[in-house]
Amino acid sequence: MTELRYDPDGLIPVVVQDYLTNEVLMVAWANREALNLMMETGETHFWSRSRQEIWHKGESSGNVQKIKSIETDCDRDTLLVRVEQVGVACHTGEPTCFYEVVEGDPLGTMKIIPDLLRVIKDRRENPKEASYTNRLMNNETLMCKKIIEEAGELALAIKDDDEEEMAWELADLIYHVLVALVAVDMPLESTFRKLAERRK
Repeated sequence: MTELRYDPDGLIPVVVQDYLTNEVLMVAWANREALNLMMETGETHFWSRSRQEIWHKGESSGNVQKIKSIETDCDRDTLLVRVEQVGVACHTGEPTCFYEVVEGDPLGTMKIIPDLLRVIKDRRENPKEASYTNRLMNNETLMCKKIIEEAGELALAIKDDDEEEMAWELADLIYHVLVALVAVDMPLESTFRKLAERRK
C-alpha cells in the first residue's frame, strides 16, 4: 500500500463520501490501527481524539459504513473513503453531517440528487395518497411513457436552443428516470460501471 503521511500525533484525516452520489457524509480521524481495521473488516473505524480510543462507526446505532474504496490525495496525508451508508451518517439523525448552510446557496448544485433520491425512496416505503411519485410507481406504463415524453421534449428544447426550457425538461427527465430506477430497485452502481467502460 502507498506509504501514508500521518501527523505528529499519528493521525490522518478521513473524508467519508457516499459511493453512489459523492455526497460528503462526515470527516473524522484515523490512526494506523483504525486504518488496518477498516481494511480487515470492510467497515469504517476511526480514532476519537476526545476519548482517545478507536471507534467503529455504527457499532451502537447500526448505521455502519460499508467500505467500497479507500483513496489518498496527492500528498498522501488525507484519505477519501467511499462507503455504502446504512441508515444515516450523522448522530443528529441527518443523512450527512454537512447539513447547515453557512454561506451561499447549495440548491444549484448536485446536492439535490441525493436529496431527491431520499424523497423518492421514502415515497416507495411510505406511500402517500396524493403523491405524484406514488402514482407513477403504481402505473408502470405511465412511468415509462413519461420518460419517453420528457426525453423528446428535452431534445426539442435543445433543437430550439432554449436554455430555460432545456433546464426545465432535463429536470423533468432526471426526476422521472430516478423514480423508475427506484421503483424497479435498479442499482446505480451497475450504470456507473457501464459509464466507466465508455470513458475514453
